[in-house]
Amino acid sequence: MRRRLLNLNGLIAVNKPPGVTCSDLLNNIKIKLFNEISEALPISVRRQFKIGHGGTLDKNAEGVLVLGIGLATKNLTQVLKGNKKYDAIGCLGSATNTYDSTGTVVCSHSYCHVSREDLEKALETFRGNILQVPPIYSALKINGKRMSDLAHRGQHVDPKPARLVTVHSLECTQFTSPHFNLTLHCGGGFYVRSLIHDLGKSLGTSAHMTHLIRTEHGPFTLTQHALQPETLTIKVIEEALLRNI
Repeated sequence: MRRRLLNLNGLIAVNKPPGVTCSDLLNNIKIKLFNEISEALPISVRRQFKIGHGGTLDKNAEGVLVLGIGLATKNLTQVLKGNKKYDAIGCLGSATNTYDSTGTVVCSHSYCHVSREDLEKALETFRGNILQVPPIYSALKINGKRMSDLAHRGQHVDPKPARLVTVHSLECTQFTSPHFNLTLHCGGGFYVRSLIHDLGKSLGTSAHMTHLIRTEHGPFTLTQHALQPETLTIKVIEEALLRNI
């Protein structure tokens, strides 16, 4: 069993549940696999086993999280570069410091003037290559420390400069004011929270994200490839790796 664990090598996808960080999810998976062999598994074996994730999902987001196992941990960025698809829900009328529903409301504005037609017209300016300022509450780092960690501690954090990101497609699939549903296909480095925050401003009101699910990342889709984390065993991973070859 130890040999089988250490011979795992490749990429799989899991369906990350909301309410858990990517790092915590990885730790939970490691513990589950180690316990499958023995609770007293030597530290040397635990250290040899490598697993990482490609493309952080917010704690309260869900959906496709691609995991690299063994030597594949070194190829995550290369394999997953670019293509990501999301379903998101936004709420008009208020903005938060985190740009989503987990944060503190920092401003509120009337939204009664916003129609679906207004929203769809505003979406046109967010397609293609655009400049986007990443949210302060993010995994981006300053001097080796996450911006979100610094902000949560009450430290002043200057936002990162705007950077070029790509939106291949962006559509409104439902509008029931104040809520609206979006589907989008974007490149790397894109923040859906920032999109919704900026969209609210462009509509003359405020907005924040209430739900996010990643439906696709690189060649992995939620419906065809994502495994449930609680079902992972060495055998399940071996079978998934064979399917993904």
